Amino acid sequence: VDPCHPSPREWGYRTKLTPHFHPPRGGERDFPIGVLHAHNARRRVDVPSCPLATDAVNAALREARAGVRGRAGEFRRGATLLLRETLEGVATDPRASVTERVGDLTLRFVAGDFFQNTPFILPAFVDHAVGLAKASGARHLVDAYCGSGLFALSAARHFESVHGVEVSEDAVRKAAENAAANRILNCRFVAGSAERIFGNLPVKGADTAAIIDPPRRGCDEGFLAQLDAFGPRRIVYVSCAPDTQARDIRWLAARGWQVLSAGNP
Repeated sequence: VDPCHPSPREWGYRTKLTPHFHPPRGGERDFPIGVLHAHNARRRVDVPSCPLATDAVNAALREARAGVRGRAGEFRRGATLLLRETLEGVATDPRASVTERVGDLTLRFVAGDFFQNTPFILPAFVDHAVGLAKASGARHLVDAYCGSGLFALSAARHFESVHGVEVSEDAVRKAAENAAANRILNCRFVAGSAERIFGNLPVKGADTAAIIDPPRRGCDEGFLAQLDAFGPRRIVYVSCAPDTQARDIRWLAARGWQVLSAGNP
Protein backbone atom coordinates (compact mmCIF):
# COMPACT_ATOMS: atom_id res chain seq x y z
CA VAL A 1 0.00 0.00 0.00
CA ASP A 2 1.35 3.40 -0.98
CA PRO A 3 2.15 5.98 1.74
CA CYS A 4 -0.77 7.91 3.16
CA HIS A 5 -1.39 11.48 1.96
CA PRO A 6 -2.38 13.36 5.14
CA SER A 7 -5.18 15.88 5.35
CA PRO A 8 -4.19 19.51 5.95
CA ARG A 9 -6.39 19.29 9.06
CA GLU A 10 -6.10 16.51 11.61
CA TRP A 11 -9.13 17.77 13.56
CA GLY A 12 -12.09 19.99 12.74
CA TYR A 13 -12.30 18.87 9.13
CA ARG A 14 -15.68 17.14 8.82
CA THR A 15 -18.49 19.24 7.35
CA LYS A 16 -21.36 16.82 8.01
CA LEU A 17 -22.78 15.15 11.12
CA THR A 18 -25.91 13.02 11.44
CA PRO A 19 -26.59 12.60 15.20
CA HIS A 20 -29.25 10.06 16.20
CA PHE A 21 -31.54 9.80 19.21
CA HIS A 22 -34.14 7.42 20.61
CA PRO A 23 -37.49 8.81 21.79
CA PRO A 24 -37.14 10.04 25.39
CA ARG A 25 -39.06 8.16 28.10
CA GLY A 26 -41.57 9.84 30.38
CA GLY A 27 -40.61 13.43 29.59
CA GLU A 28 -36.90 12.77 30.11
CA ARG A 29 -34.78 15.63 28.73
CA ASP A 30 -31.23 14.40 29.35
CA PHE A 31 -31.30 11.61 26.75
CA PRO A 32 -28.33 10.77 24.47
CA ILE A 33 -28.08 12.54 21.10
CA GLY A 34 -25.12 11.29 19.15
CA VAL A 35 -23.72 8.16 17.51
CA LEU A 36 -24.39 4.44 17.57
CA HIS A 37 -22.52 2.44 20.19
CA ALA A 38 -19.73 0.38 18.62
CA HIS A 39 -20.98 -2.91 20.11
CA ASN A 40 -24.71 -2.28 20.49
CA ALA A 41 -26.61 -0.56 17.67
CA ARG A 42 -29.62 -0.02 19.94
CA ARG A 43 -27.60 2.23 22.24
CA ARG A 44 -26.63 5.85 21.58
CA VAL A 45 -23.46 7.57 22.77
CA ASP A 46 -24.10 11.20 23.69
CA VAL A 47 -21.96 13.64 21.65
CA PRO A 48 -22.23 17.26 22.87
CA SER A 49 -19.35 18.28 20.57
CA CYS A 50 -17.40 16.35 17.93
CA PRO A 51 -13.65 17.04 17.57
CA LEU A 52 -13.77 15.89 13.93
CA ALA A 53 -16.41 18.45 12.95
CA THR A 54 -15.85 22.04 11.91
CA ASP A 55 -16.53 24.87 14.36
CA ALA A 56 -19.67 25.86 12.45
CA VAL A 57 -21.07 22.33 12.57
CA ASN A 58 -20.38 22.05 16.31
CA ALA A 59 -22.10 25.40 16.94
CA ALA A 60 -25.13 24.17 15.00
CA LEU A 61 -24.99 20.87 16.91
CA ARG A 62 -25.36 22.69 20.23
CA GLU A 63 -28.42 24.55 18.92
CA ALA A 64 -29.94 21.39 17.43
CA ARG A 65 -29.48 19.42 20.67
CA ALA A 66 -31.10 22.19 22.70
CA GLY A 67 -33.98 22.35 20.24
CA VAL A 68 -34.61 18.61 20.37
CA ARG A 69 -34.53 18.52 24.16
CA GLY A 70 -36.85 21.52 24.33
CA ARG A 71 -39.41 19.48 22.33
CA ALA A 72 -38.74 16.16 24.06
CA GLY A 73 -42.43 15.46 24.68
CA GLU A 74 -43.26 15.66 20.95
CA PHE A 75 -41.24 12.63 19.89
CA ARG A 76 -42.86 9.21 19.64
CA ARG A 77 -39.96 7.61 17.76
CA GLY A 78 -36.26 8.20 17.23
CA ALA A 79 -34.84 10.45 14.57
CA THR A 80 -31.65 11.48 12.81
CA LEU A 81 -30.54 15.11 12.57
CA LEU A 82 -28.58 16.61 9.68
CA LEU A 83 -25.89 19.25 10.08
CA ARG A 84 -24.01 20.02 6.86
CA GLU A 85 -21.76 23.04 6.36
CA THR A 86 -21.69 24.45 2.83
CA LEU A 87 -21.10 27.86 1.25
CA GLU A 88 -24.53 28.98 2.49
CA GLY A 89 -23.80 28.04 6.12
CA VAL A 90 -24.97 24.96 8.05
CA ALA A 91 -28.01 23.26 6.51
CA THR A 92 -30.34 21.23 8.72
CA ASP A 93 -33.06 20.52 6.13
CA PRO A 94 -32.09 17.39 4.14
CA ARG A 95 -34.15 18.67 1.19
CA ALA A 96 -32.34 22.01 0.94
CA SER A 97 -30.35 22.81 -2.19
CA VAL A 98 -26.78 23.70 -1.15
CA THR A 99 -23.47 24.64 -2.77
CA GLU A 100 -19.87 23.50 -2.41
CA ARG A 101 -16.76 24.66 -4.25
CA VAL A 102 -13.98 22.21 -5.23
CA GLY A 103 -11.09 23.75 -7.09
CA ASP A 104 -12.58 25.66 -10.02
CA LEU A 105 -15.93 23.88 -9.80
CA THR A 106 -19.09 25.12 -8.11
CA LEU A 107 -21.40 22.21 -7.34
CA ARG A 108 -25.01 22.26 -6.16
CA PHE A 109 -26.59 19.22 -4.54
CA VAL A 110 -29.31 18.26 -2.08
CA ALA A 111 -28.13 18.58 1.52
CA GLY A 112 -29.28 15.10 2.50
CA ASP A 113 -27.59 13.40 -0.46
CA PHE A 114 -24.07 12.02 -0.44
CA PHE A 115 -21.20 14.46 -0.95
CA GLN A 116 -17.59 14.16 0.22
CA ASN A 117 -17.34 15.52 3.78
CA THR A 118 -13.63 16.46 3.99
CA PRO A 119 -13.30 19.56 1.77
CA PHE A 120 -9.81 20.53 2.87
CA ILE A 121 -8.22 17.58 1.11
CA LEU A 122 -10.84 17.25 -1.62
CA PRO A 123 -9.02 18.98 -4.53
CA ALA A 124 -5.91 16.81 -4.06
CA PHE A 125 -8.03 13.71 -3.52
CA VAL A 126 -10.03 14.26 -6.72
CA ASP A 127 -6.88 15.10 -8.72
CA HIS A 128 -5.30 11.84 -7.55
CA ALA A 129 -8.25 9.70 -8.68
CA VAL A 130 -8.60 11.53 -11.99
CA GLY A 131 -4.84 11.29 -12.58
CA LEU A 132 -4.94 7.51 -12.18
CA ALA A 133 -7.76 7.29 -14.71
CA LYS A 134 -5.99 9.61 -17.16
CA ALA A 135 -2.72 7.65 -16.91
CA SER A 136 -4.44 4.65 -18.48
CA GLY A 137 -4.43 6.42 -21.84
CA ALA A 138 -8.20 6.08 -22.15
CA ARG A 139 -10.02 8.56 -24.38
CA HIS A 140 -13.27 8.40 -22.41
CA LEU A 141 -14.28 8.22 -18.75
CA VAL A 142 -17.24 6.63 -17.01
CA ASP A 143 -18.03 7.89 -13.51
CA ALA A 144 -20.24 5.28 -11.86
CA TYR A 145 -22.10 6.30 -8.69
CA CYS A 146 -21.54 9.82 -10.06
CA GLY A 147 -23.82 11.66 -7.63
CA SER A 148 -23.85 15.39 -8.41
CA GLY A 149 -20.88 15.00 -10.76
CA LEU A 150 -17.76 15.70 -8.68
CA PHE A 151 -15.37 13.26 -10.38
CA ALA A 152 -16.95 13.51 -13.83
CA LEU A 153 -16.80 17.30 -14.00
CA SER A 154 -13.33 17.46 -12.45
CA ALA A 155 -12.05 15.04 -15.09
CA ALA A 156 -13.79 16.53 -18.12
CA ARG A 157 -10.81 18.50 -19.45
CA HIS A 158 -8.68 15.33 -19.60
CA PHE A 159 -11.02 13.19 -21.74
CA GLU A 160 -12.87 13.45 -25.04
CA SER A 161 -16.09 12.52 -23.30
CA VAL A 162 -17.27 11.75 -19.79
CA HIS A 163 -20.39 9.77 -18.90
CA GLY A 164 -21.79 9.84 -15.38
CA VAL A 165 -24.01 6.94 -14.37
CA GLU A 166 -26.27 7.03 -11.33
CA VAL A 167 -29.44 5.18 -10.29
CA SER A 168 -30.85 8.34 -8.66
CA GLU A 169 -32.66 10.51 -11.21
CA ASP A 170 -32.50 13.51 -8.84
CA ALA A 171 -28.70 13.22 -8.62
CA VAL A 172 -28.43 12.92 -12.42
CA ARG A 173 -30.51 16.08 -12.79
CA LYS A 174 -28.23 17.95 -10.37
CA ALA A 175 -25.12 16.69 -12.17
CA ALA A 176 -26.45 17.93 -15.52
CA GLU A 177 -27.26 21.30 -13.97
CA ASN A 178 -23.74 21.48 -12.52
CA ALA A 179 -22.23 20.74 -15.94
CA ALA A 180 -24.25 23.59 -17.47
CA ALA A 181 -23.42 25.99 -14.63
CA ASN A 182 -19.69 25.26 -15.00
CA ARG A 183 -19.88 25.44 -18.83
CA ILE A 184 -18.64 21.88 -19.30
CA LEU A 185 -19.91 20.54 -22.60
CA ASN A 186 -18.42 17.05 -22.92
CA CYS A 187 -20.21 15.45 -19.96
CA ARG A 188 -23.40 13.42 -20.22
CA PHE A 189 -25.25 12.02 -17.22
CA VAL A 190 -27.50 8.97 -17.38
CA ALA A 191 -29.94 7.54 -14.86
CA GLY A 192 -29.25 3.85 -15.30
CA SER A 193 -31.33 1.03 -13.92
CA ALA A 194 -29.58 -1.41 -11.59
CA GLU A 195 -29.97 -4.15 -14.22
CA ARG A 196 -28.59 -2.15 -17.18
CA ILE A 197 -26.04 0.33 -15.87
CA PHE A 198 -23.66 0.47 -18.83
CA GLY A 199 -26.14 -0.55 -21.53
CA ASN A 200 -26.84 2.93 -22.93
CA LEU A 201 -23.27 4.24 -23.09
CA PRO A 202 -22.03 5.11 -26.60
CA VAL A 203 -18.39 4.25 -25.79
CA LYS A 204 -16.50 0.98 -25.71
CA GLY A 205 -14.85 -0.31 -22.56
CA ALA A 206 -11.46 -0.70 -24.25
CA ASP A 207 -11.34 3.09 -24.85
CA THR A 208 -12.66 3.98 -21.40
CA ALA A 209 -11.45 4.34 -17.82
CA ALA A 210 -13.95 3.96 -14.98
CA ILE A 211 -14.04 5.69 -11.61
CA ILE A 212 -16.33 4.00 -9.10
CA ASP A 213 -17.16 5.49 -5.70
CA PRO A 214 -19.80 3.25 -4.10
CA PRO A 215 -21.40 3.73 -0.68
CA ARG A 216 -19.93 2.09 2.42
CA ARG A 217 -21.58 -1.25 1.65
CA GLY A 218 -19.52 -1.45 -1.57
CA CYS A 219 -20.70 -2.77 -4.93
CA ASP A 220 -23.26 -5.51 -5.31
CA GLU A 221 -22.38 -8.50 -7.46
CA GLY A 222 -24.76 -7.42 -10.20
CA PHE A 223 -22.91 -4.14 -10.63
CA LEU A 224 -19.50 -5.85 -10.58
CA ALA A 225 -20.63 -8.35 -13.22
CA GLN A 226 -21.75 -5.51 -15.49
CA LEU A 227 -18.51 -3.60 -14.89
CA ASP A 228 -16.49 -6.69 -15.73
CA ALA A 229 -18.54 -7.28 -18.91
CA PHE A 230 -18.10 -3.62 -19.95
CA GLY A 231 -14.34 -4.19 -19.67
CA PRO A 232 -12.89 -0.71 -19.08
CA ARG A 233 -9.20 -0.14 -19.69
CA ARG A 234 -8.75 0.77 -16.02
CA ILE A 235 -10.89 0.87 -12.88
CA VAL A 236 -10.16 3.46 -10.19
CA TYR A 237 -12.00 2.30 -7.07
CA VAL A 238 -12.55 5.07 -4.51
CA SER A 239 -13.76 3.81 -1.14
CA CYS A 240 -14.49 4.91 2.42
CA ALA A 241 -14.63 1.27 3.60
CA PRO A 242 -11.51 -0.84 3.00
CA ASP A 243 -13.31 -4.05 4.04
CA THR A 244 -15.97 -3.92 1.32
CA GLN A 245 -13.43 -2.56 -1.15
CA ALA A 246 -11.16 -5.57 -0.50
CA ARG A 247 -14.14 -7.90 -0.94
CA ASP A 248 -15.01 -6.35 -4.31
CA ILE A 249 -11.39 -6.35 -5.49
CA ARG A 250 -11.17 -10.04 -4.60
CA TRP A 251 -14.23 -10.64 -6.81
CA LEU A 252 -12.67 -8.75 -9.71
CA ALA A 253 -9.27 -10.39 -9.22
CA ALA A 254 -10.90 -13.81 -9.48
CA ARG A 255 -12.02 -12.78 -12.97
CA GLY A 256 -8.62 -11.66 -14.16
CA TRP A 257 -8.32 -8.06 -12.98
CA GLN A 258 -4.93 -7.07 -11.55
CA VAL A 259 -4.28 -4.58 -8.76
CA LEU A 260 -1.73 -2.01 -9.98
CA SER A 261 -1.64 0.18 -6.87
CA ALA A 262 -3.44 0.79 -3.59
CA GLY A 263 -3.14 4.21 -2.05
CA ASN A 264 -4.42 6.32 0.82
CA PRO A 265 -5.02 9.80 -0.63
